[in-house]
Amino acid sequence: MKTEFAVLGTLAGTLLSTGACGQVGAQAPGADERIERLTRLVEQQEQTIRTLERRLDELEMAGARGRGVVEGTGRTGETGSSAEGNAGGGMAAAGVPSLAQDAAPAAPGNLAGGAGTPVVGSDARATQQQARVQSKDLVYQTEHAPLFERRLTIDSGFVYSYYDRRALSLSGFLALDAIFLGTINLNQTKSHTLTYDTIFRYGLTDRMSMDFDLPVTYRNTNFISGGAGGSAASLSDATLSTTALGDISMGVYYQFLRESGAAPDVVGSVRVRAPTGRSPFGIKLVSADPNNNNLNVAAQLPTGNGVWAVTAGLSLLKTYDPVVLFANASYTYNIRRSVSDISSVQGEVAPADVKLGDTIGFGGGLALALNDRTSMSLAFNAALSGSTQVTTAGVTQTVVGSRANVATMTFGFNHVITKGLSVSTAFGIGLTPDAPNYTVSLRFPYTF
Repeated sequence: MKTEFAVLGTLAGTLLSTGACGQVGAQAPGADERIERLTRLVEQQEQTIRTLERRLDELEMAGARGRGVVEGTGRTGETGSSAEGNAGGGMAAAGVPSLAQDAAPAAPGNLAGGAGTPVVGSDARATQQQARVQSKDLVYQTEHAPLFERRLTIDSGFVYSYYDRRALSLSGFLALDAIFLGTINLNQTKSHTLTYDTIFRYGLTDRMSMDFDLPVTYRNTNFISGGAGGSAASLSDATLSTTALGDISMGVYYQFLRESGAAPDVVGSVRVRAPTGRSPFGIKLVSADPNNNNLNVAAQLPTGNGVWAVTAGLSLLKTYDPVVLFANASYTYNIRRSVSDISSVQGEVAPADVKLGDTIGFGGGLALALNDRTSMSLAFNAALSGSTQVTTAGVTQTVVGSRANVATMTFGFNHVITKGLSVSTAFGIGLTPDAPNYTVSLRFPYTF
């Protein structure tokens, strides 16, 4: 900072001396003309000083971010850029053109024609570069990894998902290979899930960050089944609601490689999830309608997975101004757990060891900066989960139908509200039967 202010003072003095020399060297004009010329010179110098101050602010931001430059491009503020260019501490290393060159006052002969013209052009470039930092930081934080240079970020928001599934159940047999004799029932489940969570992110170093996620989940599920009164055409339903703490988690992120030249920004992560939510094991089924034996629902709704899990992930990001490309992959290992009761039958207790199927996740997409504060993104994400295994009395069985393939297409929108506050919203569409019909998220990250 001392160096930058020294440069600023030197340049201001140079501007004053240059203007004075220009006045001495010129032929002595009239008093009114001299006053007008001096007034224009003062306005030009004030504008130049303001430009230099903005440049110094930009240098401070670039130095704090630790990533602002692709060497040799002369541009600052692109998300995921190389931080090595800032290591020298000089203004040239920060990707800013020479202040003396850009801010040099115009010749006295140009005063009447608006001497600030070149300065205005430089000011516009600096403003545009700083704006790119804001818009792309949102994409970086939402789709890639935390902002390592930010000490503390509090990210709170809502995620709503809707799930609607119908299942046709047949109980009977075929007569003469053509006629079905038995009961036909149509079961339908409509589920609404609203999760409010707060994520605390803290930068440990310029390459390492950690976060803590605290979710609270509200679930409302409506079960509909045919067969009331012994008639397949008669329907009955039951609705359950619950609000409880979800599974909390904590993650650590490390930046292996900073974006530079053809190399992308590479970040690895390890996340641990604890079974603090309501476990799905041992929840008993109860009859919701005495006139319909087909409608049996859970006594309460779970809000967690019931087991400890560890997730290792890798995320890549590359900037091609104004487009940002990103991709990610992860593997979740669910730790085997012994539970005291796994039976869903009332009055029955069945201890067992449960091993949920591990999950492989992958995805990718792109983001586009629309203007200085706004960006939009398009992403595809998929998660493939293996079968769940249950071990009872030394016998291991695979739960039929426990494999899952969840794929979604997400459309995102990010906007900077103030210097530290931004808003991120996304709309997701389920692409597979195991995925929710749609999801909507609204988040408000605030960076200190």
